[in-house]
Amino acid sequence: MLIRYFGAAQAAAGVAQEELKPEQDSINAVLEAALAAHPDRDGHPSLRSVLERSSLLLDETVIRNRDQRLGDAKMLDVLPPFAGG
Repeated sequence: MLIRYFGAAQAAAGVAQEELKPEQDSINAVLEAALAAHPDRDGHPSLRSVLERSSLLLDETVIRNRDQRLGDAKMLDVLPPFAGG
């Protein structure tokens, strides 16, 4: 699964994108794999706190249920709240 981080999510993860292999077939499993790959770093926002308030797109479709199965999806976008208009 390709996960792409934007804004504060990219700053917290320290990468713009990466391939993750979740242990289970759910969005939550992908997010847990991301957290395991990116522990908190001094001077950077916590990835966990950013993920908690971020919107998610699964293959460019908005996700509201993080327990949703991945199915054949290939990409998850993490979009934290953005300032401005």
